[in-house]
Amino acid sequence: MNEGILAEWLVADGAEVSEGQPLYALEADKSTNEVESPASGKLKIIGEVGETYEVGDVIAEIG
Repeated sequence: MNEGILAEWLVADGAEVSEGQPLYALEADKSTNEVESPASGKLKIIGEVGETYEVGDVIAEIG
């Protein structure tokens, strides 16, 4: 997989998240996958739903 479409955010901007918590749904080819948080902290959303992102693009920050 080289890129995917950000289908939906499962957590609101500014929310506190825990490591392992599902953050967003990513559509790629014929599947939709939930992507988990790599860390705990406050979520700052950067990416927009419906946009296509390449692997490695920053779509959120956790601080």
